[in-house]
Amino acid sequence: MVQKKGTKQNIGVIQLNRPKALNALCDGLMNEMKVALDLFENDPQVGAIVITGNEKAFAAGADIKEMQNSTFQECYRSNFLAGWNSVSTVRKPVIAAVNGYALGGGCELAMMCDIIYAGEKAQFGQPEILLGTIPGAGGTQRLTRAVGKSLAMEMVLTGDRISAQEAKEAGMGTSVCLLIGPFSGGPIWEEMEAESFLQ
Repeated sequence: MVQKKGTKQNIGVIQLNRPKALNALCDGLMNEMKVALDLFENDPQVGAIVITGNEKAFAAGADIKEMQNSTFQECYRSNFLAGWNSVSTVRKPVIAAVNGYALGGGCELAMMCDIIYAGEKAQFGQPEILLGTIPGAGGTQRLTRAVGKSLAMEMVLTGDRISAQEAKEAGMGTSVCLLIGPFSGGPIWEEMEAESFLQ
């Protein structure tokens, strides 16, 4: 779902909306997100972009059902994750408003953003090892830069999750809020409107 928020309509909001799949990141969703990012990037009225999910999940990872029957060679030839990096190339500030699960590709998506605001119940993790694989969309590099080598190795090699507070303390998140996103209708939007990058 794509909309503008704020009294000046200067916050572009992209809300991942696959609630039954915990916002699993499929090709269709990633393509729609790229279109929305391009739309906001080229809108002079928009000063910042927020990517969010719902109260239960920011994004629970890549859509495993979509890729389960593909071999490594097929994924490689089809350039399977090519569109995923589009978030990190946007010139305007991109903010991840994370509630619930941000796992695997969802955690990687949050780390592609410039700022991460996390709800109290947010959980971050790279559980790909539990499926016999490793993070494929930059998680091994971004996570190491965000939280340091030791914690990143522990998360990637065990599949363990960290809480919003632990993520903040480790340097991954900016702040921990009660509940954030368009469904909260709360102070996060007023705070973001006051930020200097929106002036």
